Amino acid sequence: MAKNTNSWFREKILLGMTPRDYIISNVTLPNFIAAAILGVAVSVMVYRLFAGLGPSTNLSDNYAWGLWIGFDILVGIALAAPGLTLGTAVHLFGMKEYHHFVRPAILSSLLGYIFAVFALMFDLGRYYRIPYLLGWSWGFSSILFLIGWHFFLYINICLIEWSPALFEWLNLKKYREFFSRLAIWATIFGVIIAGGHQSALGGLYLITPGKLHPLWYSMLLPVFFLLSAVFAGIGMVIVESTISHRVFKKQLQHLDHTAYDKLVVGLGKATASALFVYFILKMFDLGHSENFHYLATPYGYWYLVEIIGFVLFPAFLFVSAARKQNATLTRFAGLLTVLGVILNRLNISVIAYNWNFPASMKYHPKWSEFALTIGVITMLILAYRFIVNRMAIMYDHPDYESAH
Repeated sequence: MAKNTNSWFREKILLGMTPRDYIISNVTLPNFIAAAILGVAVSVMVYRLFAGLGPSTNLSDNYAWGLWIGFDILVGIALAAPGLTLGTAVHLFGMKEYHHFVRPAILSSLLGYIFAVFALMFDLGRYYRIPYLLGWSWGFSSILFLIGWHFFLYINICLIEWSPALFEWLNLKKYREFFSRLAIWATIFGVIIAGGHQSALGGLYLITPGKLHPLWYSMLLPVFFLLSAVFAGIGMVIVESTISHRVFKKQLQHLDHTAYDKLVVGLGKATASALFVYFILKMFDLGHSENFHYLATPYGYWYLVEIIGFVLFPAFLFVSAARKQNATLTRFAGLLTVLGVILNRLNISVIAYNWNFPASMKYHPKWSEFALTIGVITMLILAYRFIVNRMAIMYDHPDYESAH
């Protein structure tokens, strides 16, 4: 029994290597850097839990939410939308040619939400009361209650959608078949749940008309957050596929790279459509609110950088890439799109928040806030790499190719 257990652990976890060989294979510069980052981040996490928010952050009564909410939640959840976009395209719209992108997208969403909730614990004063949201404290009129429950439900949805890969790895065919049948229903439920909390995150800022700069404040914030999550999700698929082609070459040897590039360009077309719709709505909203005069101010210039440089410009790049069938240009535009969503969320949550405060009263994240955020991102990347190196995420499992 012990021999079988050791054999399973060696084959599944250590990738067929002895413990000594496995350790040696992981003695690399990237892993040393990751270990150093995690060492600092874990120290900050422990300090935050024992010392509290005051000593470990630059948060205040004027800035109750800072980098950990602005980046870890608002940015993190927007960039964790690949599963929403690709799952909908393949399972609901029947675009089976994109099925290769689905499992990496689902895994990205699953890990994105798990680590966003993990990071959230450090921003909560009484983090240990998170379970109260699920069984004891039912605040039906609270947007935060909706978001919390939706996070919980969507993580479970992603687990269902990801589980076939897990059961393939464990060679549990009956479980794999059962959960594969649930995929379309999980996707339908996931669209409802993800759409609800993506827009609700924007709804959180509807109560800040006097604090958020008029160029970013709008009654359409929930719509803007939902729509931007769509092109953020597709943009992340483009960016992740680019990185995966460099990092996971062995798992992608079977691909027809010419056909794959055409699919990437196709993703760019969809992203361009969402970007143009978003830009048009933003212009209509700007005109309706009569805020054009703010464009001739420093905040206005910064707003134009976001809208023109990271919305309109990548949209036209996607169009140009589609005409030329240029996958490289599509990937560059995808990167700009992702950076634009990051900039938008940080503008709303930090940069343009309390915009009329003097510089001396502005919030500037403490080094420990950056350290914790970078540490969480590193954990996510390491978890993603661990799973992809062991499970059929980037390719179809040879025993189940006919099932895809």
